[in-house]
Amino acid sequence: MKWSIHQLQKYRQGAMPLDEAVNLETVKKRNPEIRDIKPVHVTGSCVIGSKKLSCRFHLEGVMTLPCSRTWVDVEFPFSIETNEQFSWDEATLASDDSIHPVEGEVVDPTLLFEELILLEVPLQVFSEEAEKMKRAEGKGWSYTTEDEYDAQLNEEKENKVDPRLAGLAEFFNSDKE
Repeated sequence: MKWSIHQLQKYRQGAMPLDEAVNLETVKKRNPEIRDIKPVHVTGSCVIGSKKLSCRFHLEGVMTLPCSRTWVDVEFPFSIETNEQFSWDEATLASDDSIHPVEGEVVDPTLLFEELILLEVPLQVFSEEAEKMKRAEGKGWSYTTEDEYDAQLNEEKENKVDPRLAGLAEFFNSDKE
């Protein structure tokens, strides 16, 4: 998805509509946690002025991430709504640092789309299998849910005698004999 400034000039009177599927496979190189990403559906519109391009983008897609517990693939849908501006005029770029500069004569929002998707990657994602998993063990590690752990601690507390009272328990046992 690239537009030349000359090509955009024909939309001076109205907004340029957007409705396109964009392949953003290169985002996997920027974040190895993203195992796969399906083509992203980009909709919106762009309005061109004399020195800048104002765009409203809506990105929808699905990326595949690893489950934080089981390491299986989890499809994570995302939906991003954003307003962005691009400019090729040095004075306009100097006045506002939130405007994206245009290199040469071509507006290419691909890197911007990648950055927006990278911001959507969650810290943790869990599969349905992980939700069902109560306990797991391996060599040098174990996993248990918080409820299971609390139940295990309560059971240990009930079975354990306070060491300060251990002598008192023996006193009553010796008194019965």
